[in-house]
Amino acid sequence: MFNKKVKNVKIDLRIIKTKEALHEALLTILKEKPLESISISEICRKAKVNRGTFYLHYNQIGDLFEEYFKEIMADLANSYHEPYRHVEKLKTEELDPSTIRIFHHIEKYKAFYRIVFSKKVPLVYYYLLFNEVKKLLINEVIHQNEIEPGFYSSYQANAILGMIIQWYMDDFQQSANFLNEQLVKILNTKDKGK
Repeated sequence: MFNKKVKNVKIDLRIIKTKEALHEALLTILKEKPLESISISEICRKAKVNRGTFYLHYNQIGDLFEEYFKEIMADLANSYHEPYRHVEKLKTEELDPSTIRIFHHIEKYKAFYRIVFSKKVPLVYYYLLFNEVKKLLINEVIHQNEIEPGFYSSYQANAILGMIIQWYMDDFQQSANFLNEQLVKILNTKDKGK
């Protein structure tokens, strides 16, 4: 029985390593060409796996990209919710910049975000990212009586993505901590046209 468990763990680790290699190969190739121009053979060569292995896990390249995208979005959601773990109700004026993890997430997956914000993948992936961020925000604004939640969460999602895009345009030169501080300052700006 013990040997069976060890064997299953090895199989799982091999699958994980194979998928990681395929993800890395895809990201590397996406730096040079758009998603629709990439062949399965190219990815397999770069990942050092055969085509049969690729087809064991995916039907097409879009499936590979989508799987990786979903993994990153799960990490984004965890990062976004981090400040909420420390308080019962989040008040922006009491928000500690060190509890914000969303920019650390972006920094961790910088290679991926460079591609999403570039013109090498279809715009649909940007909209998928936008929708994921919007979903994270809509729960916060559901109790706003005066503003329709869809519009308010779209506004906030664009604000966050705007900061991330500016960071991308600056080639991620600033630290994640700097962006955390900037976000807190923006959220606490009370000057409305004075």
